[in-house]
Amino acid sequence: MDKDIATPIRTRAILEKYGFSFKKSLGQNFLIDTNILNRIVDHAELTAESGAIEIGPGIGALTEQLARRSKRVLAFEIDQRLLPILEETLSPYPNTKVINEDILKADVQKAIEEEFAGLSDIMVVANLPYYVTTPIIMKLLEDQLPIRGIVCMLQKEVADRIAAKPGSKNYGSLSIAIQYYTKAETVMIVPKTVFVPQPNVDSAVIRLTKLEEPAVIVKSESFFFQVTRASFAQRRKTILNNLTNQLPNGKQRKEQILEALTEAAIEPGRRGETLSLDEFAILSDKLYPYFK
Repeated sequence: MDKDIATPIRTRAILEKYGFSFKKSLGQNFLIDTNILNRIVDHAELTAESGAIEIGPGIGALTEQLARRSKRVLAFEIDQRLLPILEETLSPYPNTKVINEDILKADVQKAIEEEFAGLSDIMVVANLPYYVTTPIIMKLLEDQLPIRGIVCMLQKEVADRIAAKPGSKNYGSLSIAIQYYTKAETVMIVPKTVFVPQPNVDSAVIRLTKLEEPAVIVKSESFFFQVTRASFAQRRKTILNNLTNQLPNGKQRKEQILEALTEAAIEPGRRGETLSLDEFAILSDKLYPYFK
């Protein structure tokens, strides 16, 4: 039998042995290419003293590669049916632990304290279920976890939006939210042919390296995000139009919004996608006194 889990023959044998059927609702697509898994792990730059957190280990293909290159691996798996499979496939790796929990509901901070005591370098490395990619990434960043960063596979289209620069059609409130916390880069494109079952879209691997402090310093973080979301509510509308229609009592405060735009040296006729993070930070600070 093949040594690695991530080969078509071994994957098929494991799935058949356990009579496993894929659940579309959980976005299950298993990787069957060891080279690609190795390249994903390469981008995480793990050492023998690193801890790795995985989300959705499936049958353990990526978990196995992480276990070989790090001190300890903690995997969160929501699907109970996979637990007996993981118990078998990961039996050669005593440095792995699987928690049967939804990552979005889990106390990841507590799990890190319990499982990675004494480890200062922790990375999240995952092939994320596509239907919950954004909530998972945002939770990991907003919870201020002591991680170096995240290397994850996701839908190419979402990766394009995360790493987008101002002025491009993919740039939006998601780009800003993630680039506020991290340096975001797409490190590889993954064809759909290396998965079972094959997804309908190509995938990409992004690396998010956590910044020591946020990319911009603002008076109110929550208001800053409120302003960025409002600015992209209708992409074809101007920044003035969007802020007037989307911010609380914006229509009554149109004069103040105009004033804030003027003070921030931002043309009211510009669209949200043309503003940089710095411009959004200045603008949200100028607007904040009127809306707090």
